[in-house]
Amino acid sequence: MDNNSTELVIIGGSAGSLQVILELVRHLDAELDFPIVLVVHRKAQSISILQTLLQQFSTKKVIEIEDKTEIENNIIYIAPADYHLLFDSKVNVSLDRSEKYHFSRPSIDIAFSSASEVYQKNVLAILLSGANADGIDSLQFIKKNGGQVWIQDPETAEVDYMPRQAVEQVDYDLLITPENLYQHINQLNK
Repeated sequence: MDNNSTELVIIGGSAGSLQVILELVRHLDAELDFPIVLVVHRKAQSISILQTLLQQFSTKKVIEIEDKTEIENNIIYIAPADYHLLFDSKVNVSLDRSEKYHFSRPSIDIAFSSASEVYQKNVLAILLSGANADGIDSLQFIKKNGGQVWIQDPETAEVDYMPRQAVEQVDYDLLITPENLYQHINQLNK
């Protein structure tokens, strides 16, 4: 897949992924030709500190998604706790409160699959550290649709179950580490 065709970077993570995400947002290029969407397993709570935390480390605007949020390039979006994220089009997303999937809401599988249906070969999905198998099915779906799949090297993951399952079951394009993820994403922009 040629770098200039990436229209969306979507990142899924669970236990142990926050440090990787903080490292990433700290080092992203000033201008990106695509949005970055984060789907992170976290407890449902009334006040979300993730957006505030990431904004402190990022020069980019960080937005927690609401229903019908419009997606724009060069912005970092966060799927809210306790909602599934669905892509209606390349510019609109919606939220859903249906049953948990892989014990999770938001489910990485649901968000990744929905993104793949809309963006087809122009999506890049990245799976980080985590303790369950959420994301595996959708990574396979993304590959079938011609999209790109990166997986955190399980040896570098704080909780290696999720990336290890992905490495064993998915035909991935790249193994990334917390130290080089931002470099690979910045290269997509060139």
